[in-house]
Amino acid sequence: MNRKLLLLSNSTNAGEEYLAWPRMYIQDFCRQYGVKKILFIPFAGVNLSADGVEKSWDIYEKRVQTIFHSLDLELYSVHHEKKPLSVVHRAEAIAVGGGNTFHLVKLLHETGMMKTIRDRVLSGIPYMGWSAGANAACPTLRTTNDMPVSQPPSFSCLNLIPFQINPHFLDVNPAGHAGETREQRILEFLTLNRDIYVAGLREGCLLKLTNGKLELFGRHAMRLFRYGTIPRDLLPGEDLGFLL
Repeated sequence: MNRKLLLLSNSTNAGEEYLAWPRMYIQDFCRQYGVKKILFIPFAGVNLSADGVEKSWDIYEKRVQTIFHSLDLELYSVHHEKKPLSVVHRAEAIAVGGGNTFHLVKLLHETGMMKTIRDRVLSGIPYMGWSAGANAACPTLRTTNDMPVSQPPSFSCLNLIPFQINPHFLDVNPAGHAGETREQRILEFLTLNRDIYVAGLREGCLLKLTNGKLELFGRHAMRLFRYGTIPRDLLPGEDLGFLL
């Protein structure tokens, strides 16, 4: 499998412009493979406009286009296309934006794009995704943080990596909150799914898979979870080959 993946925990750090922290990584990733034109999947963007979901997708496309244009990259959204599967078949690269993972997965299944995108990425075209877009690269959506605002026909995702990602991973709960921590939620998942790793990907971090090598980049360690083992932090530069 010739996978080329850039999986980001988040798009925007607090106090920064939209997609500010990963711009260098996105640009380098696209340059590495000579990518100039990128198909955008905006389906996770549900609430960017009061005028409905499709208007939200228009706004989302323009927001990402502005950033990618500054990186000398062209971006066009699949939601304008009457035959989305044909567009996916012709795509040079694919970017999947963040938002609500449940709605993203629902539409990827209902349009048939889940299988088509997987086939194209496994054939070698680059894939990048942030937040929900990183979740979509996993075997399932079950380690998302999102509310199930819509019901997908299946929780199965692209299965481009053999482990789960929890984006926006937090070490503590907000002061005064008595509910479960993020770590407790992940351990709950592992109680019922004992044969898979979960990568708690903190904000400002990403995973890159190129030439068969998985690497962590960013400002924080990644918290790794597996049933029956003590969670541990892995730093950028450490060997992650065992996850593949």
